[in-house]
Amino acid sequence: MKAIALTLVCWTALGGPSLQEILKSCDDLFHRFENKAAYELLLNANRDFPHSAEVLWRLSRVEMHIADHMPSSTDQQKDAQLEAYQTAYNYADSAIAADSKNSMAYTFRASANGKIALFKGIFSVAPIVKRVRDDCEHAIALDSSNAIACYIMGRTHTKLSEKPKLFRWPLGLAWGNTDDAIRFYQRAVVLDSTFVMFRFDLAKALINENEYQRAREQLLLIATLPSRDENDDSLKAEAVKLLEEIRTK
Repeated sequence: MKAIALTLVCWTALGGPSLQEILKSCDDLFHRFENKAAYELLLNANRDFPHSAEVLWRLSRVEMHIADHMPSSTDQQKDAQLEAYQTAYNYADSAIAADSKNSMAYTFRASANGKIALFKGIFSVAPIVKRVRDDCEHAIALDSSNAIACYIMGRTHTKLSEKPKLFRWPLGLAWGNTDDAIRFYQRAVVLDSTFVMFRFDLAKALINENEYQRAREQLLLIATLPSRDENDDSLKAEAVKLLEEIRTK
């Protein structure tokens, strides 16, 4: 909260910030993992700049990161977490309403729907899973350099592939497959080569296909990458364990 207060004092002294200045400050806070401070600043921005897709998709992003770290051991806590994911969806949906050509708005609507689907069980909410795919495809069509949308597509294919195609066919989810998962993960890595999660999930997908040497290459690189997400340190530790597990394969 101190970061917000200091930022607001500086802006007041300068006669008020521009939207771009606010967005930059919010992104800086987010990348320092100060999610609650970023959220408060974005809420203020949403009041000052209503119907800004750039503000709204960022609200969706930070809401999801906060929800990811909420306690979920009781039914009441789980309900609160699901509500937060729904709020993230609503922000992204509003961003699309504000700007139907905003790639990141579709990306974070897909991401929020993906969280909701995982929460409820992806095979019990097939229409939501299909919307995740559709939003990712739309996001990539709008911006072919959208690494996050590519990653979400890879993740969706991976989760679907955990069940046999015969089981998924009646649900309309037979399209999920490991080859496409790897293809989308690889594309995400090419577009953003220093994001730990992209390489980690690519490595796991390669291991599932018995492509151990290629997986080792990804896992070894992870140790050299910066920590850009709250979970990166734990993923780096898991990467070391995975390397040991496949050492002789």
